[in-house]
Amino acid sequence: MSLAIEKEAEVTFDFDYETLAKDVISFTMEHEHFPFEAEISLTLTDNEGIWKVNKEFREIDRPTDVLSFPMLEYDVPGDFSQIENQTEDCFNPDTGEILLGDIIISVDKVREQAEEYGHSMQREFAFLIVHSMLHLFGYDHMEEQEAAVMEGKQREILECLNILR
Repeated sequence: MSLAIEKEAEVTFDFDYETLAKDVISFTMEHEHFPFEAEISLTLTDNEGIWKVNKEFREIDRPTDVLSFPMLEYDVPGDFSQIENQTEDCFNPDTGEILLGDIIISVDKVREQAEEYGHSMQREFAFLIVHSMLHLFGYDHMEEQEAAVMEGKQREILECLNILR
C-alpha cells in the first residue's frame, strides 16, 4: 500500500497522524478483504480549503469534515470482483497498485468534532479515515439501510483497532 500525504494546512495533532493513517487504512483494507495493493492520496487541509473543494465538486457552500473521491466504481459496495475489468487506468503502471482514490480531511474539523463529541482528536481522525475508506469501497449513507451498514462497519473497524470514544 502506498499512501501519499499532502499537507495544505498546519497539522499540530498530539499523535503521529502519518502512522495512524497508514495503520487505519491498512486495517480497513484487510477488514474489507480488499484483494489488491492500493495507492491512496490523503490531503490534510483547513476549513477554508475543504470548503472550496466541497463547493467546486459537490456544489455545497460550506466546509465539511472529510471528502472522498473514489477512483473505482462498484455495482455492489465492497464487491471487488469486477475491478480488474474496469480499465487499465485504474492501476499505476510503475507500481502495479490500484488507484483507490483521494481522501481530504479538514484538520480544523478534526479538532472541532473531537471536542464536540467528547473524544480524542486521534479517534476523530481515525474515524474520518475509516469513513472515507468505506466510501472508496463504494459504501454510502444516503439511504437509511445504507447508513446502517456503513455505520456498523465503522464501529466494528474502530473497535478492532481499539480506537474508542
